[in-house]
Amino acid sequence: MKNSYSAILFDLDGTLTDSSPGILGCVRYALEKMGREVPEETLLNGFLGPPLVYSFTQYCGMTPEEARQAAELYRKVYKDQCVIGNSLYDGIYELLEQLKNAGKLLAVATTKPQVTADKIVEHFGIKKFFDTICGAAPDGSSGEKAGIIRKAVEKLGVTDFGQVLMIGDRFYDIEGAKEVGVASAGVLYGYSRPGELEKAGADFIFRNTREIAEFILS
Repeated sequence: MKNSYSAILFDLDGTLTDSSPGILGCVRYALEKMGREVPEETLLNGFLGPPLVYSFTQYCGMTPEEARQAAELYRKVYKDQCVIGNSLYDGIYELLEQLKNAGKLLAVATTKPQVTADKIVEHFGIKKFFDTICGAAPDGSSGEKAGIIRKAVEKLGVTDFGQVLMIGDRFYDIEGAKEVGVASAGVLYGYSRPGELEKAGADFIFRNTREIAEFILS
């Protein structure tokens, strides 16, 4: 059966780019500056996806105020290092080109600060494919995933939410899409843990960019 998704929203980290080296390096820096022990790798990898304040409280036992301080330390160094060790996932450029040529509306919906998201998509030469890029405020506020998704849909001018598909790699992307009322798809090549996307209730799950293209363009 032919699907009807005319607007495709993409998460950034773990969906369009593999940014783990830079992110985790800056998390370690912030924790060391705060005099905190760096958690073991499994917990540390939990920072890949959700907003920073959530992750510092969830995985490091910080109070909300401590987490905000740690997030500010992180952002001070990450803003200059966001493309270091970062790379497009295999097939992303070709996928975006295919979708754009097919007339799809495309958006980035990320909880990264807006200025950082803009810098990354510009660096990798993919900004030209997107109709809008939506991120959080510079201090990370207004960074709830559902709010970012709503903003992206509004900027695309789409009124029928049944035409919107949000693609991401973590539970946060799936839950945000559900809160807004748009379809959700999880990608297994990103940072999700085994069973995470299924547990979050993703409507679709893709193993690679080829499966994404085949589904949307079928």
